[in-house]
Amino acid sequence: MTGQRRYLVLDDDADVLKAAAFALAGPGVRVDVAPSLDGLEALARGCDAVLLDLNFAVGRRDAGEGLDALARLGAADPALSVVLMTAFGGVALAVETLKRGGVDFILKPWRNEALAEAMDRAAAVTDARRAEAGLDLEAVERRAIMRALEACEGNITRAASLLGLTRPALYRRIERHGL
Repeated sequence: MTGQRRYLVLDDDADVLKAAAFALAGPGVRVDVAPSLDGLEALARGCDAVLLDLNFAVGRRDAGEGLDALARLGAADPALSVVLMTAFGGVALAVETLKRGGVDFILKPWRNEALAEAMDRAAAVTDARRAEAGLDLEAVERRAIMRALEACEGNITRAASLLGLTRPALYRRIERHGL
């Protein structure tokens, strides 16, 4: 990581916002908090990871607002990782949030270390996604050829077969990429 990490915590409970900000604060970490989903996309811009509560209306336990917000965040920035949290959840809800694009699921109350670790992992996923999104086809091809050659211990015939290429085609690509 270079520079400062930026996390966004979204929850309608002011005490939860304070507790999460405290748990996540540290050197090289900036924590922004918001008590509502208003302007969600703008709030999340430039973040490395988001901690998102699943229920925002008093008495609601269906996770509807949180799942809608997860979809909005995914549409605004597909690389951004979201950790979801709730006090009312089980395995089925956790699985559903992961299927819809969440990277982790935390139950309230949490252990501060576990929350910080989940957010660090989520930020690492965001980093990896953003790095891959910046790759062009040439870089992807070069990396695939290098991995195939490594896996085949330099055997051109086996590497070509693994890549679905002929030996001459692989030789041309190796030359083009300076491998």
